[in-house]
Amino acid sequence: MSGQITPIGMPKWGLAMTEGKVNAWLVAEGAAIAAGDDIVEIETSKITNVFESPVAGTLRRQVAQPGETLPVGALLGVVAEAAVDDAAIEAFVAQYRAHQAEIGSAEAAPEPVMVAAEGWTARVLRMGPDETAAAPLVLIHGFGGDLQNWQFNQPDLAAERAVYALDLPGHGGSSKVVAEGGVAALAASVWAALAALGLGRVHLAGHSLGGAIALRMALDQGARIASLTLICPAGLGPEINAGYIDGFVRAERRKEMKAAVETLFADPSLVSRDMIEDLLKYKRLDGVPAALRTIAAAAFADGVRASVMAPSLATLAVPVQVIWGAEDRIIPPAQAAAVDAARRHVLPGAGHMVHIERPAEVNRLIAAFVAAA
Repeated sequence: MSGQITPIGMPKWGLAMTEGKVNAWLVAEGAAIAAGDDIVEIETSKITNVFESPVAGTLRRQVAQPGETLPVGALLGVVAEAAVDDAAIEAFVAQYRAHQAEIGSAEAAPEPVMVAAEGWTARVLRMGPDETAAAPLVLIHGFGGDLQNWQFNQPDLAAERAVYALDLPGHGGSSKVVAEGGVAALAASVWAALAALGLGRVHLAGHSLGGAIALRMALDQGARIASLTLICPAGLGPEINAGYIDGFVRAERRKEMKAAVETLFADPSLVSRDMIEDLLKYKRLDGVPAALRTIAAAAFADGVRASVMAPSLATLAVPVQVIWGAEDRIIPPAQAAAVDAARRHVLPGAGHMVHIERPAEVNRLIAAFVAAA
């Protein structure tokens, strides 16, 4: 906030993003907006998504125009109340643009590090304050994903506490040799990584397979878990889309991978060509096909989870919430019924990747839950 004027800048979505293209404004100049409202559609080389307003107020200027490609940090728009005159708005825009290079590069984006843990090497990305009394939050991605699956979540969630995202064994930049791919073995690997990082009590948020891993960790060592957020998790019921698992493991060509990945989203148009190419490159790395087959065989069999942990929820002293996309085609949203209704959030218009399709709402739910815990 500068006086009563707030800039809205080009966000940074993911480690590789340096610029974004403004596709369309979704609100008009002069419109009142609330924090979390969809305001502008932005296209990157990896994904096209809606940017949700970080602030409430009146959109006084659409500075960036549809079709413009701008660097991260560039001014998209200006929010200010009606009492601020047009001359002040124009002066603010001119000043911001004059210092745009400094604003855009004022803070270097954090980079992942490699952490030697017992039995494996983990790629880990840390964001957030260096010192805080708050327990850190650890984000665990799903099958076939990596830490960049949290690109719309980790920066926001790191406002108040340290947030760690890691690549599971066999995934992303972590070591690719996976001797045992079951949920319990993967949970043990994550514990080893947290020990190598020197982390004690933590909050956990896990997506899909990562949700099953997080739940297993809480069941095994609940005293070390401050809260548990399960996002479209495996492990609450036996059913899972076997066609997706098999299709992802087998996919070697763009058409095959595209068909599999589109199943993850309520809106298949979010799946970009670069997203597909990145996944195919990952699958061509030495050790990846074998690792995925090992995990799929141990964690899933014929579309049935190898271990259903929902009956054990009642034994947990850890606060648990579940967040699900109502249009999830991988794991049935009905499995959310295993969690108390007050802590059950099924979001319309989203699929299995609800934290990518509805990031602002998911971030608010996680931040509020973690703060309360």
